[in-house]
Amino acid sequence: MSHVVNLALIYYSSTGTGTNIANTMAAAAEAAGAQVRVRKVAELAPQAAIESNPIWAAHHAATADIPAPSSDDLTWADAIILGSPTRFGNIAAQMKQFFDTLSPLWLAGVLSDKVYSGFTSTSTRHGGHESTLLAMYNTIHHFGGIIVPPGYTDPIKFVDGNPYGTSHQAVFGPDLGTIDDDTRNSARHQAERVVRIARALKSGSAA
Repeated sequence: MSHVVNLALIYYSSTGTGTNIANTMAAAAEAAGAQVRVRKVAELAPQAAIESNPIWAAHHAATADIPAPSSDDLTWADAIILGSPTRFGNIAAQMKQFFDTLSPLWLAGVLSDKVYSGFTSTSTRHGGHESTLLAMYNTIHHFGGIIVPPGYTDPIKFVDGNPYGTSHQAVFGPDLGTIDDDTRNSARHQAERVVRIARALKSGSAA
């Protein structure tokens, strides 16, 4: 049996912060030997709302070719990393809509016994960093998934301070959508940890 980890990276991003985190995680996971599929959940906002923010409009156009997640992606995956910006301490409507389509896979037992982890972004230093990830993980409990948070398992976690997952303060301005080195290092560690734990579970060896 192959012990190569199949990782689905499924996220929503409006202005690019989540995309940068997802791409950083994808590169780290591939370097750790995983096969990775990056998927961006469908946009629900009206075009007028998107065009009201030039950064959002530019990112929407730049990521138009990223496939939306499919049932096959979730069936294929041994591990799934989910990402959503906060919306008043909860996940974005786009991610919630994606979750709401998963009942057939849930009923079939496809979503259980996989490794899950999450990341987020917020516009302030505090609001939503933890509650958004906890809200996301509440759904994973219903799936019967195995939640693998980063915890404080690397020195970078004492820098970013969030044991639930990578999070980034996305400050409004010309740099909106970019991420800093602390976020990149946190994202790399989280992806590597997810791959390592998923490989150990798949192979039956110690992590």
